[in-house]
Order: sequence, then structure tokens, then C-alpha cells
Amino acid sequence: MAKNAYEFGSVNMNRRRGGHGMRVAEKPHDFKAAWKSVYFFGKDKKGLFILAIICTVASISLLLLGPNRLKNITDLISAGMESGALDTGAILSLSIVTGAYYVLSGVLVYTRAFSMTNVTQYIMHQMRKGIDHKINEVPLSRFDSASFGDLLSRVTNDVDTVGMSLNNALPQMLGAIIQILGSGILMLSANLILGFTALGASIIGFVGMNLIIRISQKHFVARQVYLGRINGHVEETFAGHDIVKAYNGEEEALAVFDELNEKLYTSNLMSQFLSGIMNPLMTLVGNIGYVAVCVEGAILTARGDISFGVIVAFIIYVKLFTQPLSMVAQSITELQSAAAAAERIFGFLEEPQMEDESGKTAFIDPKGAVKGRVEFSHVRFGYEPGRTIIKDFSATIEPGKKVAIVGPTGAGKTTIVNLLMRFYELDGGYISIDGVKTSELTRENVHDLFCMVLQDSWLFEGTIKENIVYSMKDVPDERVIEACKAVGLHRYIMSLPKGYDTVLTDDSNMSAGQRQLMTIARAMIKNAPLLILDEATSSVDTRTEQLVQNAMEKLTEGRTSFTIAHRLSTIRESDIILVMKDGDIVETGNHEELLARGGFYWQLWNAQFVNAEAI
Repeated sequence: MAKNAYEFGSVNMNRRRGGHGMRVAEKPHDFKAAWKSVYFFGKDKKGLFILAIICTVASISLLLLGPNRLKNITDLISAGMESGALDTGAILSLSIVTGAYYVLSGVLVYTRAFSMTNVTQYIMHQMRKGIDHKINEVPLSRFDSASFGDLLSRVTNDVDTVGMSLNNALPQMLGAIIQILGSGILMLSANLILGFTALGASIIGFVGMNLIIRISQKHFVARQVYLGRINGHVEETFAGHDIVKAYNGEEEALAVFDELNEKLYTSNLMSQFLSGIMNPLMTLVGNIGYVAVCVEGAILTARGDISFGVIVAFIIYVKLFTQPLSMVAQSITELQSAAAAAERIFGFLEEPQMEDESGKTAFIDPKGAVKGRVEFSHVRFGYEPGRTIIKDFSATIEPGKKVAIVGPTGAGKTTIVNLLMRFYELDGGYISIDGVKTSELTRENVHDLFCMVLQDSWLFEGTIKENIVYSMKDVPDERVIEACKAVGLHRYIMSLPKGYDTVLTDDSNMSAGQRQLMTIARAMIKNAPLLILDEATSSVDTRTEQLVQNAMEKLTEGRTSFTIAHRLSTIRESDIILVMKDGDIVETGNHEELLARGGFYWQLWNAQFVNAEAI
């Protein structure tokens, strides 16, 4: 079946989330290379990134200095209580300095967050800009094997994943590592026995946490799988609800849903249960560390090896050491997911582009004296190597002629139009307009020579006038009104509360015929010398078809036009009918001539009107 490169569709893409808890990382092929590419996008903000690193290191350093100051304050208070003379000046001075440490640490954390947010938003902006630019540079064949949803996912989900990791996981990971190393070193330097006691309890907890992550990961994977399946099943069932009812398929649909729901329930329960153990486990590890430090510290204090302030400092250090352990595991997971998302983004950005056409000098002015003579000479084309669809297509269309292209599904009708518009490049032969090969013209120049009315009436969210003058500048209101009157749409538009300024949305109560008439008015305003009509009446009823047909008659006046139609009744008045079969022209002539021959066109006509069978 021929592929229509210029048909647009709306994609409703919902982000499916698996609830709260740990995320299962999609592992990248090359973690280091992916993050190097991310850095390339943010190199202009390198200064802010370095500032964020400095702020992270400085804020954690100040945070780690706090316990030592608290130790000194505690020792001063203990000494004063023993001697009966508190050195309030020294205690107050140390308290102010300690408080200043924590305040400054908070300011540095805010500065880091502001800097990383700036860097992150800049990188996300550049990525989206790069993807948007790339979409217009890659050949349309790129989209034949990929869904629009996949591309939208790269622009939204993947970019957001990279941004979230940059803004949260990366600084969190860096801060956690510094905090773990710093608090560990400070504990060991303060007292080896207490240090090893605290570190030993924490390491046991970290090993337990890692074990839980490994066990729970398979349940998280299963949860995502069954969540996708149950969403797909529900979507299919609701979309085809009439079919389910008509064929009494309710019991079967319900049985499938119950099975998937039960599996989702089990995997979700296990994954949430295991992930829910993480925080209590780290709390338990911290409490065990506190107990161990207090018991061992009490023994060392009784022996006179350490002061009471050391115990106070160690209790805080244990908290500082155990707190970021879970952050490290979570950050690694998020960074892996972000690297995988970055690979998908850069994989698209590095795909081959269309050839540069800046050196082409041939030009046909669409507003000039364009005759509209089109020639197809031994055109050969296939969407995939080794699978030729158009084998040897030749035809000459004189200026101002109305050309209809008919044939069974898969004959290559739409493909011919795709090639005429240079949506795809030929494998052999050439197409020329007024003697100039389209391959010698830029794609933009070729597109300017055509106005199009497609089977799907593509409208965007905006006012009626904005839709009609799409991509055309400085169009006066009088011209818009004139075009709408010509297609019989003006009276309907004026019946709307805001007339031509009425905003069209998904909820707009506009029929398929009225939408189609708007696209015809759009083509009239463009006023290009050549016209393409692709099944323009296939989505409307018989009464509306006549209105659309009358509007198209006005649109084709004075233009070389190409009409693709399955309803043969709509092309009876065409000057030339090209009958296609298996990628070749098998018959040429007008309606009466082709019927008189009794060939393939006669078979199509009789199949449609005599036997009342749809092609």
C-alpha cells in the first residue's frame, strides 16, 4: 500500500507512571558517551555548572564542620558544669559561628539549585530546539518505520528525564558522595574505634539495601510490563466497545482484564512492599549506629579516652553518613535512565539529513508566469531497497489540464503525488515542471508551486482565519472572506459568535464537510499554479460532497490539477484519466474513451456502479 507522507494525524500520548517507589533504570549502551553529549549541549553554561559544583562541595564541607563545633560547645558546657564556671562568651561565640556555618551552607545550597536549574533549562531548551530543527532536516522516509508517538516521546519524556536527572540526581549524587566520604574521614580522624563502629553498622545496612534493590527490581520490571498491557487492553476495549458488545465479547474482555489486573496487583504489591522497606531499613541502620556509638562512646568516656562532646559529634556524623546512602543508589538509577534517554535523543539528532540545497540556482517563481506543464519520464521508485513500487511511469500533462489518477489500493496513486512534491527522491527517471527538473529545484520551491487539499482536513487550534491563512503572511481580510464565499462557507462562519475570530478546538462543533471547505479556501488563498486533490470528498456524505465538488471546480479553474479518487463519479469531467495498476499506467484517456475500450477502467467502473461493490 502506498504511504501518504503528507497526511497528518493527532497523537494522544499519555505518560504512564508506575506509582511511587524506586525507578527501574533503562541501561544505556555507553553511559560515559551519553553524558559527554549532554555536556556538549550545556557547554555555554559551563561557568554556572562549575559554580554549582563549588557550591555543592562548599555547602557539604560547612555541614560537616558543624558536628566538630558542636563537640567543642558540648565540651565547654561539660567543663563549665564540672568547674562551676561556664565560659558563656566562648560558648556564645562558638554557637554564632556554628549557626553561621549552617546558614551559609543553606545559601550555598540555594545558589547551587539556582545554578543547576539555569543549566538544566538551557540544556533542555537546546535539546528541544535541536530536535525541532532536525525534524525538518531528516527525509520523510525516516518516519515510515517510526510512530509519531516515538518522536513525541523523545521531545517530551526523554528530554524531561535528562532534565530531572541534571537538576536533581547529578547534584544529589555528588553531594551524597562528598558527604559520605567527608563524614567517614572525619569520624575516623576523630576516633578510630568509634569511627569503625559507626562505619561497620552503616556498611551492613548498605549491603542489605543493595540486596533488597536486586530482589525488588524484577517486580518493578513486571509491574511496568503488566501496567502497559492492562492500559493497552482497556484502551482497545473502550475504543472498540461497539464491536465488543455486538459480538458478545464482554466475558472474554473481562477475563483478560482480570488476569492482567491480578498479575499487576501481585507485582505492584511486592515492588511497593520491598521498596517500602528501604526507609525503615536506613532508619534502623542509623539507630543501630547511634546505639553502637553511645555504648562504645560511654565506655571510652568512662576510661577518659574521649570527651562527651565527641559522642555528640559522632551521633551527628552517623546521621550524615547513613542519610545519603539510599540517595546514591537512587541517583545511580536515575542517571542510568537519563543516559538511556539521552542516547535516544542523540540517536535521532545524529541521523542522516537531506542533502544541502543551498547551492541550487534553478528557480520557478510561483507568482510568475508558470504554465504548469508537468512531465513524468520513466519514473522509478520504491520505499524500500529491492521493492520497486513505481516501475516505469511516464506521462505528459499539458498546462491547465485536469488530471485524475485512479486505480485499486496499492497501485501507487498517492506515491506519484509524493514524488511530484519531492517528499521522496526518485530511484530513476525525472519529473519536470515547465521543463525544469524538480531535482534541480529546492524542495521549498517545489512546495510553493502546489496547493493541496487532502483526505484528512488538517486544522490546528487557532482562529478560523488563522487556519485559512496558515503559513501565509499579510493576507487581507477581504481575500479571506472572498475565498470563503467562493466555497460556500462564509454564511456559516458569520453565524458563529466571533465569526472569523472563532477559535477552533477539539470540541468545536464543525462537520467534516465544513472542515474540508476550509482547507479548500486555504488552497484558494495560496493561489499556487498547480493543485493536488487527494480523496478530498471521501470523508463526507453525498450532499456535502456536492458542495465540496462545486468548491473544487472553482479551485481547479486555470490550474494544472491532479486528483486522486476512489469515487469514480467525481472525476468524470477530468481532461485526462491515468489508470494505474501495480505501479504502471495501463490506460490513458477521458471517461468516455476509457469506457468505450472496455479495459481495466471499465472493470473498475462496473465494479463500483454496476455491482455496487466498493473498490
